[in-house]
Amino acid sequence: MATIEECRSALDKLSDNMQRAEGDAREAAALDRSVSCHITDLDVTFVGRMRGGRIEVQDTVQGPPPGKAEIRLAMTGDDLVALVDGELNFATAWGSGRVKLHAGMRDLLRLRKLL
Repeated sequence: MATIEECRSALDKLSDNMQRAEGDAREAAALDRSVSCHITDLDVTFVGRMRGGRIEVQDTVQGPPPGKAEIRLAMTGDDLVALVDGELNFATAWGSGRVKLHAGMRDLLRLRKLL
């Protein structure tokens, strides 16, 4: 089971990957939205903001997200690490329910280019 530190590191790596994105993916990464990522098996949530092509984690809280972020993710720590490392396909994980993504329709359409 991934630790909180490994999950935070994976989010940092994802942020770095977003910063280097090009074309349509870069456009999707340029969103300015509040973000939460609930790690279900650790029952911890990373809360932050996606802006300037990066994810800025501002806080880590116990339990589910304290508020309703504009982009909300939920998954196990192992799935987060596997997604960021390229070992788990996002579309497959989302379709099977292993990863949950909630966002407005416009944001979902833009995020599909990134994910």
